Amino acid sequence: MTEDQPHRPARTDHTAAVERALAALDLDTKARLLSGQDMWTLPAVPEIGLRPLVMSDGPVGVRGREWSAEDPSVALPNPTALAATWDPELACRTGRLLAQEARRKGVHMVLAPTVNLHRSPLGGRHFECCSEDPWLTGVIGTGYVRGVQEGGVGATVKHFVGNDAETERLTVDNRIAPRPLRELYLAPFEHIVADAHPWGVMTAYNQVNGVPMTEHRHLVGEVLRGEWGFDGCNISDWTAARDTVRALRGGLDVAMPGPRTVYGAPLAEAVRAGEVTEAEVDDAVRRVLLLAARTGCLEGVPAAVDPAEVPRHIDGRALAREVARRSFVLLRNEPVAEGRRALPLDAAAVRRIAVIGAGAREARILGGGSATVFPDRVVPPLEGLRAALPDHVEVTFAAGADPHGRIPHARRGFALRARYLAADGQLLAEKPQFDGRVQVMGHFPEGVTRHNLGAVELTGSYTPERTGSHTFGVAGTGELRLTVDGAVLFEGRCVPEGQDPFEAFLNPVERRVAATLTAGESVQVTLRFEPLGREPGAGVDALRFGLGHREPQGDPDAEIEDAVRAAATADVAIVVVGTTEEVESEGFDRTDLRLPGRQDELVTRVAAVNPHTVVVVNAGSPVELPWRTDVPAVLLSWFPGQEGGAALADVLLGAHEPGGRLPTTWPARLRDAPVTTVTPEGGQLTYSEGVFMGYRGWQAAATAPAYPFGHGLGYTDWEYESLDTTPDSVRVRVRNAGDRPGREVVQIYLAPTADAAPDAPERPERWLVGCAVVEAGPGESAETEIPLPDRAFAVWDEAAEGEGVHGGWRRVKGVYTVEAAHSIADRRLTAEVTVG
Repeated sequence: MTEDQPHRPARTDHTAAVERALAALDLDTKARLLSGQDMWTLPAVPEIGLRPLVMSDGPVGVRGREWSAEDPSVALPNPTALAATWDPELACRTGRLLAQEARRKGVHMVLAPTVNLHRSPLGGRHFECCSEDPWLTGVIGTGYVRGVQEGGVGATVKHFVGNDAETERLTVDNRIAPRPLRELYLAPFEHIVADAHPWGVMTAYNQVNGVPMTEHRHLVGEVLRGEWGFDGCNISDWTAARDTVRALRGGLDVAMPGPRTVYGAPLAEAVRAGEVTEAEVDDAVRRVLLLAARTGCLEGVPAAVDPAEVPRHIDGRALAREVARRSFVLLRNEPVAEGRRALPLDAAAVRRIAVIGAGAREARILGGGSATVFPDRVVPPLEGLRAALPDHVEVTFAAGADPHGRIPHARRGFALRARYLAADGQLLAEKPQFDGRVQVMGHFPEGVTRHNLGAVELTGSYTPERTGSHTFGVAGTGELRLTVDGAVLFEGRCVPEGQDPFEAFLNPVERRVAATLTAGESVQVTLRFEPLGREPGAGVDALRFGLGHREPQGDPDAEIEDAVRAAATADVAIVVVGTTEEVESEGFDRTDLRLPGRQDELVTRVAAVNPHTVVVVNAGSPVELPWRTDVPAVLLSWFPGQEGGAALADVLLGAHEPGGRLPTTWPARLRDAPVTTVTPEGGQLTYSEGVFMGYRGWQAAATAPAYPFGHGLGYTDWEYESLDTTPDSVRVRVRNAGDRPGREVVQIYLAPTADAAPDAPERPERWLVGCAVVEAGPGESAETEIPLPDRAFAVWDEAAEGEGVHGGWRRVKGVYTVEAAHSIADRRLTAEVTVG
């Protein structure tokens, strides 16, 4: 299979098959094809050989139609972690694995990648996006889409466009001037459309400049389809489509989810009433049928990718582990003794390691919300280290400080199953549970429907590890009753306060109760749930409720003291700190960048008694690290996926070096960031910073962050030997000056000089235009050639004549400095290039 086969425009045979199928359809069937038949599926039309087309959420795994542990999914590191590898080829391999998972689960379309930008560190879905830089987001997204579609599965690039925060996300009007809209927020989508030809794009909930994105004729019809030539299917975010006529004329092809949407019967009625034409409906149906043809859902025509040419089987666990360790960013690594740096650890010289932090034992592997999947196993940091260390090393554990505001989902020590019951108590279905979180969104288990379901019982056994008062949490929108060891501990109704059904679904109301249990003595636990029917999506199969559990907690001060004592007697202290689902999740934005609970205090206290303290930061987006200069090593692990603990051991013990570089600037304090407001005023959110977002804004303010864009340390040193440049490309030669093999991310920045054109607009000090990942052994050199794209020298000009209806790209002439760099703040070599 050649590299560009899955990415080319529609094939002739696909076009002919689409026209044949379209000609056989009546108006009502056409209208029905543009509306989901349920939460995840487009309807079948057997008369034309059209099979149901199944969609599923990504981006870190493929859930399938059931949100259940019965059919587990590979859980990869979060997208920011993937972007931290700066490696489009690795992103492509990740996409191929996700296509493999999709095929296994009968999924034809993955609803990913998310390529909105890190406009503000407060963005609640920050972890699900790649970077603050549009070019880096674009190349990582391109690799991801290519990989997915090489596997014969469609990718859906989202959320088009401006969905950069969660507050009032269903209605917010983001006011973005033309230049930043083009140069920043549209740029990743344009890059991916040009280089990967995605089969789908998802339009967002929000408005842009007064027009809902599901109705945005200019951005969808004139820009996405007209200028860029996108020939794929435009799918709404779930429940985002609100007006039949405006959505169709705005370029929306599919309104999800079904069965009740603005399309289907309302669309057929609009045609008959003369509000829209059948020809307009036909255009949308053509794109749906083309998607079906590409994914193999339309009989009589080959799919876009021959199943015989799909890449060979990929080991999901191995790839998840590789992506994790290559994404870890070593922020700091100072000497601790005899000139030796804190990392990697010398296992032969260590006798005792204290592993500290609740996240070391109960790892947070992924972000909250629709990106959630259930893997078949999770390797926490504590388990990964114990498995990798030699027998002579004693590993102790202390929780230290609990970061959770909510009770964590019941998992450790529990054996659970979910029993779906009719109103009369008849058992309809029974499913095993990965943890205490029961979720259905779009597809109940076989034999269960919205109409025959009366209740769900989460039931099973729990064997305590500790004697004392155990805390249980119950959460959900409905009637709940918790029974532990035969006693009813809670019975009542939980109702959300807000109006956003998705927020209520993703973050349901929680109630807490306690029970005294004895270590080693198993008890029966049952949580009965009767839903109220306030789930997101009209008429869809959806419910969520959960059982949380927390072991007996000592006095918080005593817990920290225990951790400090463990650290004081250890050769090395490894402290795992991080965020929780109530801090980072879809559905809401963050209010600050502080680590929750007393984790900052924990790190400070441990560092005071152990000079060899390594802090692992388990967070999907920036957090303040007030103690960062008090510890010799800080390692950012992101949300590392199911194999995170094994990957962490690989890196800490030096089997592999940390390969990550920051894809987003890391602030020392929230107030220093260029954008600190994500709350609309009067329904509007103005992007007043213009093009000075991310590192562009940091440079303009001349404020030093904690760690700059592109920063990341390895276990060897690199010397930059030469830089040769032309207006089209640069060639960089680097040498591994250390004593072990390593990998370097060569970053290329462009900076206008004083000799730039006198009419040049205000521009950032410098901007990223390319990168390459190189490898070399000790003393060896590596050379790489990196293209300089034409767009790197251009700005969007509203007055210019170009391909756009409202302006065009203008090449800014003059002299530029080309910089080869280890990070945006560590520029090693420079050269000049003149652009005419």
